[in-house]
Order: sequence, then structure tokens, then C-alpha cells
Amino acid sequence: MKKLHLISNAHLDPVWQWEWEEGAAAAVSTFRAAASFCREYDGYVFNHNEALLYKWIEEYEPSLFAEIQRLVGLGKWHIMGGWYLQPDCNMPSGESLVRQILLGKQYFMEKFGQAPTTAINFDSFGHSRGLVQIMCKSGFDAYLFMRPELKLAGPADDFVWVGFDGSEVLAHQIADGYNTLLGQAHQKIAKWLEKYADDGEDRPRLLLWGVGNHGGGPSRLDLDRIGEMMRSAGTEIVHSTPEAYFAELREAAELPRHADDLNPRFVGLLHVDDPDQAKASSVGKPAVHDRKKCWRLPRCRGCWRTRRASSAKRSTT
Repeated sequence: MKKLHLISNAHLDPVWQWEWEEGAAAAVSTFRAAASFCREYDGYVFNHNEALLYKWIEEYEPSLFAEIQRLVGLGKWHIMGGWYLQPDCNMPSGESLVRQILLGKQYFMEKFGQAPTTAINFDSFGHSRGLVQIMCKSGFDAYLFMRPELKLAGPADDFVWVGFDGSEVLAHQIADGYNTLLGQAHQKIAKWLEKYADDGEDRPRLLLWGVGNHGGGPSRLDLDRIGEMMRSAGTEIVHSTPEAYFAELREAAELPRHADDLNPRFVGLLHVDDPDQAKASSVGKPAVHDRKKCWRLPRCRGCWRTRRASSAKRSTT
């Protein structure tokens, strides 16, 4: 391994097992702590995506938003991904995906003057091949994803993803998750070095760290321990961005190619993330809808008759 790129992030679902107000509060606290560490630690870069979260900061903490704008200008805070949210990437229409990108890119260009070239979907449960063409036409040349985890979705963790029209992006499937527990980032890095430091390949590697899912991001304990590893490790370790990683990867390695979807995530569950299942489901929806209407109509009429009878009974008593 030539170099290890560390991507410090704080994955935050705006709404998951909590209401949006709690998601907004977590975004404020996470961004405030990250901004403080960006000021304090030389060389440290914080990465975050999703325009919605930045809009909440702009509305509820304008002074923090102004500080983030300053840090972006200094290269200490990296606008990652550039989409409005991390959407489902199998079932929505192409128009829906285009608007996810368009609204996000417009916001980040207007507020930060930034246009990311690596699309980010850590948490989307599968990825349609049609995404490649959409991303290319939207100014992206690379894609960073994780699911389906626990198995390779393509021929390797790094590969060239080929769309239906022949368009291409570099793609990287995240291994071992996009986050770390508080104070344990150094353990993940140590395992990574043990696995790849002496692999004999003249190419970079990528590792994501930071407390996530409900925000959190970096901690002082993690940053101090990572700093010690950077000074003592025989491999070059740097705080980095997805764009920096893909730029080096493009020059260093000849990658395998993949001309298919990146699926499936769930198998045998009600959540439909397989394209063939989704297609079958969409074809059957009109028939299901008609059956439901036919089933509900007599019930509704029956309820109406029951209400009339009850009303008439009350009027005679």
C-alpha cells in the first residue's frame, strides 16, 4: 500500500429512529464539534454531505454556518457528495435522482462555491446501473458506496462502473463500515495497516472513520491517537477527501470493470431493492390497486348504511 487516505465523517440520518427535530439538533452539535477540531488540528479535514443538513445549520446556527463557509474556503472542511440527501437508488425514477443531484449541487455552489465530483451514497440499499449515466452527465467521475455490505457488489473494492450508454465512473465499495465507535478509530486503522501495509501494491487505500448514524464525527481522543499513528507508522497516513483518493487511484491502478447493478441489499424481505422485483411489483400495482378499490367499495357502502341505520334509530328514541 502506497498511502492510506483517512476520510473523517459523521454519517447522520436526518430521520431514522428519531424525529427530524432531533436530527437537526444532532447536526448542529456534530458540526459545531467538527468545526472546533478543524481549527485546532493541523492537517485535519472533516467531510460531510447532504444539503438538507447544511440548510438546518444555516437556519438554526447562522454563526456556525458562516464558520463552516470559512473552513471550506481554507480547505479544512470538505463538501462531500453534493446531493440533497442519500436517496434510494433503485426504485425512484431517473427524474427524481436528477433532482436530488440538481438541488444539492445548486445549494452547495450558491453557499460554498463547491461542486464535488465524487458522489456519495454510504447508506443506500443498492444501486441501479442507470446511476452511472446520470452521474456522468451531472459532473461526477467517481462513486463511493457501502451497501450491500458483507460482500463485494462488483469485481473488487475498487473498479470502473460502466453504465448502459458506456459512460464510466470510478467506484469504491467501503469495507468495514463508514464509522467507528468513540475513541476506537485507531484500532480500525491498525487492522487496516496489518492487512494492507505490506501488500506489495503501489496504490492508495481508503478508510472511513468517525462516530456515525446519529452524528458524532471526530473526537479529541481519536484525533490524538491518529496523530501518534501518523508519526510512527511506516506507511503514509493522511487526512483526506474522496476526490483526493480517486485522483491518486486513477493514476496508480488498472482497475477491473463492472457493467451491472450493485445489488441486492436485502433478500427475502418486504423491502424491495432488487430491480427485477421492483419491476414486477410496479407491473402488478394497477391490478392490486383495482382489487383494493373493489374490496373497499362495499365496505364503505356498508359503513354508510350502518351509520344511516344508527342515526335513524337515535332519532326514534
